[in-house]
Amino acid sequence: MTPTTARPIRSRHRIRPMSLALVSEHASPLATLGGVDAGGQNVHVACLAGALADRGHRVTVYTRRDSRDLPAVGRLRPGVVVHHVPAGPPEQLPKDELLPHMREFSYHLMYHWQATGPPDLVHSHFWMSGLASLAAARECGLPMLHTYHALGTVKRRHQGAADTSPPARIGCEREVGFGCDRIVATCRDEVTELARMGLPENKADVVPCGVDTERFRPDGPLAERGTAHRHRLLQLGRLVPRKGAAVSIAALAHLPEAELLIAGGPPSDVLDGDPEVRRLRAIAREAGVLDRVRFVGAVPCDQVPALLRSADVVLCPADYEPFGIVPLEAMACGRPVVASAVGGQQDTVADRETGRLVPPGDVLALASATAELLADDTVCQAYGTAGRRRVLTRYAWSQVAAATERSYRSVLAGRLVAAGTT
Repeated sequence: MTPTTARPIRSRHRIRPMSLALVSEHASPLATLGGVDAGGQNVHVACLAGALADRGHRVTVYTRRDSRDLPAVGRLRPGVVVHHVPAGPPEQLPKDELLPHMREFSYHLMYHWQATGPPDLVHSHFWMSGLASLAAARECGLPMLHTYHALGTVKRRHQGAADTSPPARIGCEREVGFGCDRIVATCRDEVTELARMGLPENKADVVPCGVDTERFRPDGPLAERGTAHRHRLLQLGRLVPRKGAAVSIAALAHLPEAELLIAGGPPSDVLDGDPEVRRLRAIAREAGVLDRVRFVGAVPCDQVPALLRSADVVLCPADYEPFGIVPLEAMACGRPVVASAVGGQQDTVADRETGRLVPPGDVLALASATAELLADDTVCQAYGTAGRRRVLTRYAWSQVAAATERSYRSVLAGRLVAAGTT
């Protein structure tokens, strides 16, 4: 299944509003971003749910209750409620430890839908959500779509022995892919990987992640610079090794007039105790750039646009990236991006148009591409303008929700046709 053979999504007239169940077992739309397991999926689920509600649908997001202080049901915004599923202890657990609790999660979905009335359709996010949803959807006779967000085959290829995923992950991902009605892939690279897993060519629709173009925009306040450095580089996201912050730090040694802000991870008051921060500081010290690297910790969502606007260039040098929401947010804010040519970043970042794509892990390539941008304000501005335009024409959440809805309608129509032939 190649990007050119994925089944196209065709426009359909809107019919009645739907009752939709979005299942996201570890990534709550209400979570604070920047932690080890809180990132792009949380944003995706929250924004997709909101955009679907804007189209008139009733949306319930099902996520695991990971704190005793959480109510049974929360409210994300009008039209979207968040149901906290009691599965496992009501405390934060690493997502790789959640698999034993997915049966309990599935039973809760099943009983809840039987007791309160089933949704029209289930859309699961991440493989463990897929497992829990598949069993419940089958029991209740519900159509189901699935978005992986990341694939175990890719993670194992890049992390090897460091991959902490449960051994059963890849087999379970195949089970979900074969069992669901449709796969909603987020980029062309994912479609190719699904084909390597042996999944049927006609099961995938490509619908990208989106960005809030009202929150993320070029005009608006800027985070304070307050330093003597001429240029600011920003890396934003979860503070885990695969995001490539070590590559950005090494590249900084070749960019003497720049500072590097690394945003994400634990709150700022506990950064000193974080193992990844200590590792990265050691790398910066050895490279002689410790005085030009600043760790700011977790950033509240409402402060992210101002932080992005304050950067001259946004760096996204991940070893691999299933999709990558930060490049879109930076482009929406009119900032040029230098990103590794992996995963969804190959779709979102237009090389030499909205930024630069470089080989993953290549310090010199990252430094050279960044230096070229910092040396030419005209090019930086042109890339930023083109990035904003690209986001508006392809990645606004209203467009993503409309494309997702077309997948939903197609699945429902297929079920009706199948029912009529039996």
